[in-house]
Amino acid sequence: MPEGYILGTRVTVTSYDDACDRLGEWIAAASGGYVVAANVHVVMTGVWQRDFQAVVNGARLVTADGMPLVWGLRLLGFANVQRVYGPALMLALCDRAVSEGWRIFLYGSEPEVLQRLQSNLETWFPGLKIVGSYAPPFRPLSAAEEAADRQRILASGADIVFVSLGCPKQERWMARQVAFLPAVLVGVGAAFSFHSGMVAQAPPWLMSLGLEWLFRWVQEPRRLWKRYLITNPAFIVLFSGQLLWHALHRRRRRESH
Repeated sequence: MPEGYILGTRVTVTSYDDACDRLGEWIAAASGGYVVAANVHVVMTGVWQRDFQAVVNGARLVTADGMPLVWGLRLLGFANVQRVYGPALMLALCDRAVSEGWRIFLYGSEPEVLQRLQSNLETWFPGLKIVGSYAPPFRPLSAAEEAADRQRILASGADIVFVSLGCPKQERWMARQVAFLPAVLVGVGAAFSFHSGMVAQAPPWLMSLGLEWLFRWVQEPRRLWKRYLITNPAFIVLFSGQLLWHALHRRRRRESH
């Protein structure tokens, strides 16, 4: 599948079915890898922290999690790009896991959230194999603690590890673990909170307009104000510059021919 770059972050033109198919191939080969669901926050964190951008670009699959990235790729010429939203991808993978027999591990969030999440997933997807879950401390983990967590996952025999630690923590965690784990690691952001019922998701019509950020900001203004009042405008300014460069480059190529 084709890929584009938005402010230096690689984004794959994919779909839910295609993403599930790709993960199925990796699981069959026990080749591991990690998946990043990229939105404006991920892209802008990469602009400000180039080592983080390298972490994102090192993923085997980077999906367009947010509508601004979908629109951005379309403006860059990728007409067939679709949104592949992390929480929805998690459900699509759980659905596929039932038919394929894939084993699931849940990593992140809090114990109460994990309990509710597991109960909901097992209700929604009868036969789903959830082989383990763990909520690590919110503080930075020691090398010994990370090794112990890897051992938990290895001992479970998991094929997919859903990781819900928030950006940029979850992406950095996946990049550190990927060399040691044969499972596929999938960063799903706030999906655990959404699917556990602890936090409400924006309605689909608001998502389609690219206004999910407004819904979340109203819910958590203290935590998210900086992300949306600083990060989003900065993205618009910088991506406008990328679009201008892209248009000029395309014009020069046409004139040279």
